[in-house]
Amino acid sequence: MNYFDKEVDARGLNCPLPILRAKKMLATMEGGQVVRVIATDPGSVKDFAAFAKQTGNELIHQGQVEGEAEAFEFFLRRKA
Repeated sequence: MNYFDKEVDARGLNCPLPILRAKKMLATMEGGQVVRVIATDPGSVKDFAAFAKQTGNELIHQGQVEGEAEAFEFFLRRKA
């Protein structure tokens, strides 16, 4: 997945900061835009799935950052 409109680098931040940063960024975006969030907190994997479900934003992809064993990436599409 390479397409995104904005990016949040939350490396080194623990829960709930990656979610809060993503939420703040999504609030500045238009419906349908995509934000990429990079996080190193292993708990963020389940946190972003729950966040998407609760807020109605779509988690379109999640996985490890290529070349970074400790980093995860999440692509969220802002709800319309």
